[in-house]
Amino acid sequence: MDDDIRVLVVDEDRDVLELTETFLERESATLTVLTEQSASDAVDRIFDEDIDCVVSDYRMPGMDGLELFEAVRDRTGDLPFFLLTAAADEETVERAESAGVTGFIEKGAGTDHYTDLANRIVDVVE
Repeated sequence: MDDDIRVLVVDEDRDVLELTETFLERESATLTVLTEQSASDAVDRIFDEDIDCVVSDYRMPGMDGLELFEAVRDRTGDLPFFLLTAAADEETVERAESAGVTGFIEKGAGTDHYTDLANRIVDVVE
């Protein structure tokens, strides 16, 4: 396996994408972060490129992160998929876990969640 882990991050907020890209790549030299602002563009990119892991916001217009997961899982099988959200209620977490999402990371103040996410991506992909 190539040492480079290609992670696609999906969020409608450009600032969040840039911040996530910066921190994930800072946390692990093996992570290369690609970004998309819409779930539909992310689906196209996942099917057109070699992606090792997807990190998606949960609440997005058009298609939420769980719907994106289901669309991707139908075609890619076991591609690691993390939901990253500030709005994690118990029902959403349960739905994500029962659907087979690899992990659920809560956004928060500070940057600790990026460290946790980067470590979990590397563990799952390698």
